[in-house]
Amino acid sequence: MIQLENITKRFPHTLSLRDVCLDIPDGEFLCIMGPSGSGKTTLLNIIGLLDAPTDGRYLLDGVDVYAQSEAARATLRRRHLGFVFQAFNLIDELTVWENVELPLKLLGYSRSERRPRVEELLRRLGISHRAQMYPAELSGGQQQRVALARAVINHPRLLLADEPTGNLDSKQGQEVMQLLSDLHHDLHCTIVMVTHSHRAAAHAERVVELFDGRLLGGRSCFIEN
Repeated sequence: MIQLENITKRFPHTLSLRDVCLDIPDGEFLCIMGPSGSGKTTLLNIIGLLDAPTDGRYLLDGVDVYAQSEAARATLRRRHLGFVFQAFNLIDELTVWENVELPLKLLGYSRSERRPRVEELLRRLGISHRAQMYPAELSGGQQQRVALARAVINHPRLLLADEPTGNLDSKQGQEVMQLLSDLHHDLHCTIVMVTHSHRAAAHAERVVELFDGRLLGGRSCFIEN
């Protein structure tokens, strides 16, 4: 599904990623680990089409996505990608229901189409009784459940999780990771997660490590001219 070929990312005075080569098959649950400053989030942002590499190619289903227009990438993000963040990134002014429903509204689904999907997902994640509450009224674990629901409401092909248990205690973290594993199994989506937590990483099917912007144990690769 995903092929990263010699991905390099330079910032002023910093080389964040160095010739990263990585293949991610369709349906895999991949974890990227590494110390702070190793480039994990930068790599996740590139995979999530939130930031462009300085050099290298990113092929999604054989298409070089950063050779496409920003409008084409934005459409791809909306329709096929879901995101879960450490800080939840819920909209404070919207209820739980409205936060989860929002991606479907942006994609043009009618109210009658949105309602059963939101109802089913809130029930499945155990937060139906919180539907009319606001994020500030929820615990961290409940907020991350809402964030998970919002991320998968459009049945994404690719789910990206950036330290999804970073702001949770160990019990809440395990609950969220179990939900993430269940969603991976049931939705058959590809998951790429970055984390410091070995307990969280244990839920993945494969773990790779970044150190100083390099992928340890990665395959060698080259780009054809």
